[in-house]
Amino acid sequence: MLAIMFIVMFVLLLMGFPMMVPLIAGALVMLLVDFPGIGPDNLIQQMIAGVKPSVLVAVPMFILAADLMTKGHTAERLLDLVKSFIGHRRGGLPITTAVSCTLFGAVSGSTQATVVAMGTALRPKMLKAGYRDSFTLALIVNSSDIALLIPPSIAAIIYGVAANVSVGELFIAGIGPGLLIMVLFSAYSFANAVYHKIEPDERVGWGLRMRALRGALLPLGFPAVVLGGIYSGLFSPTEAAAISVLYALILEVVIYRAVKITDLPSIALSTGMITGVVFILVGAGNAFSWIISFAQIPTEILGPILDQVAANPTMLLVTIAITYFVACMFVDPIVAIFVLTPIFMPAIQASGVDPVLVGTLVVLQSAIGSATPPFGYDIFTAMAVFRRPYWDIVKGTPPFIIMLVSATVLLILFPQIALFLRDLAFY
Repeated sequence: MLAIMFIVMFVLLLMGFPMMVPLIAGALVMLLVDFPGIGPDNLIQQMIAGVKPSVLVAVPMFILAADLMTKGHTAERLLDLVKSFIGHRRGGLPITTAVSCTLFGAVSGSTQATVVAMGTALRPKMLKAGYRDSFTLALIVNSSDIALLIPPSIAAIIYGVAANVSVGELFIAGIGPGLLIMVLFSAYSFANAVYHKIEPDERVGWGLRMRALRGALLPLGFPAVVLGGIYSGLFSPTEAAAISVLYALILEVVIYRAVKITDLPSIALSTGMITGVVFILVGAGNAFSWIISFAQIPTEILGPILDQVAANPTMLLVTIAITYFVACMFVDPIVAIFVLTPIFMPAIQASGVDPVLVGTLVVLQSAIGSATPPFGYDIFTAMAVFRRPYWDIVKGTPPFIIMLVSATVLLILFPQIALFLRDLAFY
């Protein structure tokens, strides 16, 4: 029956159906054939249960805040700030890209929004400066995925719901790995510029730098408000999401006046469409996870492996990293998190590994998989935004994948990369 289920899902994917359709169809086929005594309404109940946790309310609000700031001037002001301080150095433009994507990730929490906001502004400048398009596209796509680690992270919220782990702790724990990846990408950008003998931009004066800093102070206040509020206990991650929408509205509508009142319905419609896709994936992923768990398929496939590695925390983390990395190469990270997390949780609890460390590792694998062939979803976002074929987008990705895998190894060997700030904030 397992083979039939996967054949049905694979055929539906080849026919072009979105991921939620194969998930629901596969779960329904297994239910009807293997468990005819259980009605299909049980799947509907599981889908509803998947989107029921109150913390998921934060997801559409963070998406709305990201849409508002993508439409407005936030991205432009953050870019001007970073470029004024770094642009004159060797590799300044690509380093600006890595740093700007990290900062905008801290504002938006959305990889797609970061690709659009940062990529459309920086790619023409990098091409004009002499950087190869394959390097430019790969840098933009992979740097944008730092947004999955830097809070507010939608992937961290999803994992927190699936594993019943504190979203606030996951937010704080993602900062260290996110900054580590930014440093690795910046070092590679510098080496690339030196190798290809690309000259940097002219140095700008301190007057322009101070002007750029003043212009970016309010956008930089966004992560300060969100993280500061969570860190101090003033509000929860869900309340932080609501405050982020209010902050974005005041910033872009009242202060910058980049977004008009008449633009709000279309922005809300865009947010609603993205939220609908996310929540359908969450519900479908929960239903699929329930039916394969009920059929004890994960136990049959991964049980022997987990029995061998559960006693060794390092090997367990390696197994988790490899499994999520491979899964996120083929399916949306939301689906991978909901399907795989219940499988690993008993082994994680038995091993005594910090679940926040595991969550950070999982979110990192989601970031890697989102930009990794064959089906990393940010690859297809970049194809749509930059109007470039698939091969052009993925051609320059191998060095970045190596760096991301290196970050994974460092995180497993040195957990304090993630846990130091978490321990400082919560213990």
